[in-house]
Amino acid sequence: MMKNNFKSLALIGLAAATTVACNPLKDMTKRADEVSYTVNPNPLEMHADSIDVSITATIPPKFFNKKVSVEVTPTIKYGEDQAKAFKPFTLVGEDSEIAGQKINYEKGGNFSYNDRIAYEEGMDVAVLNAVAVGMYKGKTKEFPDEQLATGTITTPSWAMDDDKVKLGDDKFTKVSPQEKTAVINYLVNSSVVRPSELNDQDMKELISWVRAKSKDKMFNFKGVSVVAYASPEGEISINENLANERANSGANTGKRYLNNNRVKDASKAEFYSKEGRGEDWDGFKSAMQASDIKDKDLILRVLEMYEDKSKREEEIRNLSETFEVIKEDILPGLRRSIVTIKGEKVSFSDEKIQEFAKSNPDTLTQEELLYAATMTNDLDEKMSIYETYSKLHPKDWRGPNNVGYVYAQQNNMEKAKASFDKANSIDPDNAVVLNNLGVYERANGNDEKAMEYYEMASEAGPEVGNNIGYMQMRKGDYQAAAASYGGIKTFNAALAQTLNGNNEEALKTIDASPAADKAEGYYLKAVIGARKGDQNMVVSNLKSAISKDSSLKEKAKRDAEFTEYKDNAEFQAAVN
Repeated sequence: MMKNNFKSLALIGLAAATTVACNPLKDMTKRADEVSYTVNPNPLEMHADSIDVSITATIPPKFFNKKVSVEVTPTIKYGEDQAKAFKPFTLVGEDSEIAGQKINYEKGGNFSYNDRIAYEEGMDVAVLNAVAVGMYKGKTKEFPDEQLATGTITTPSWAMDDDKVKLGDDKFTKVSPQEKTAVINYLVNSSVVRPSELNDQDMKELISWVRAKSKDKMFNFKGVSVVAYASPEGEISINENLANERANSGANTGKRYLNNNRVKDASKAEFYSKEGRGEDWDGFKSAMQASDIKDKDLILRVLEMYEDKSKREEEIRNLSETFEVIKEDILPGLRRSIVTIKGEKVSFSDEKIQEFAKSNPDTLTQEELLYAATMTNDLDEKMSIYETYSKLHPKDWRGPNNVGYVYAQQNNMEKAKASFDKANSIDPDNAVVLNNLGVYERANGNDEKAMEYYEMASEAGPEVGNNIGYMQMRKGDYQAAAASYGGIKTFNAALAQTLNGNNEEALKTIDASPAADKAEGYYLKAVIGARKGDQNMVVSNLKSAISKDSSLKEKAKRDAEFTEYKDNAEFQAAVN
């Protein structure tokens, strides 16, 4: 009896041992370190407001039992006891009935995995683990956690709000060239200025212009240019002399009116530029093309066929009936001198412009008044000038747009919007105004609407590229952001280049930007140094950054950009 009991116990023990021995999970957990993982990127990286993870792994041959399933959950652990799981995935043996990616027992296999989670505060110091649980015939066993990656790079979070509203620029210049032109026509073979020509409308306007400018103390006459022609008929040598004589008579006419108005230097020979250009074949061709004269196409072909001017005239004269029309309709307008009186309008001094902007704004031109606002940094003073401008020039969109610009600088976005809307009603779809409406929308969280405005405002200048680049960088599209910033030299532009891998360009940009000597500029250069593997660059720029902002010590200690340097004595000295 005792013998039989002993035998039964032995059979039960053997069965139990066989059950344990036949559970493959135990062996798999022991060999778990034979599975090789690759995580890209490592450290992890924050893009926009998320962390993307890409995992590939290789499972060795004769590892994965045919009836086993393993659920793997990549999990990021951070803070004291915080954890956040990515979506799980399941690997199964080739005979498993559970859904999942099959792994061959004899050959092993590979798997890949991608997922995204929202970034949360504190994830900059974190580890990514593979948390796995195996199942075999209803039994489960936890695998030891496998550390896959350490730290999260949060450099993109350094993008700074720098949306740029745009002014309606003034066109002010210290000196504005001005000129007035009149044409004097002559009878055939004559250079005499007829009284009737002096009564033509263009000559009356020239005379009136000279009279008005001579009374303007801010205007200086600079000279008279006369270009004269003969019509292409008769001997060439005679026509060349005739053109010169007409240039002289045209200059004398201008001189007479300048002297009558006591213009300084009007009696000096060097005040006049005179040029006789002979026969005006180019003018003849243009006049023919614009006419409806019979045979004009034939005449135009003659002009193309013959370079010799005498031969041209001979062939055209052979068209006797047509030539009579040409003599009446075309040639008289070619016998002329073109008289241009030139000068320049000099603006008030900057001091006077500033004074008049406050006391007598209506004495300033539109451009002078807009310019006055650019000479002060006081926003209230700018606002006063732009509001005055809007009242004096209500049909110019720049007035309300620039009022809105000041409101935006004061962070009063609702009043800014009202002003931008008014500017848009004066000049619909103006690119500058559309850019500014985009800034308003982004300030209110309407990124999609803001981007619509920015895309319509592409002609408004680099401010639009700046605004688009910032939004693209926030979305994690660093290549597009770097392109949108173009040649802009700001911290954000350098950051976009850094994130896009353009380290050398980023260094040039940051050194040419307003952030070059600021804490954030030095810190970004330290990051670039880490990405280049340049320890000296990392340490020297961190020291400079921390000297300007001591809070960056703690940031540098946590920053995964410097993972490779955290055990380095020089790095430790810089951040402690």
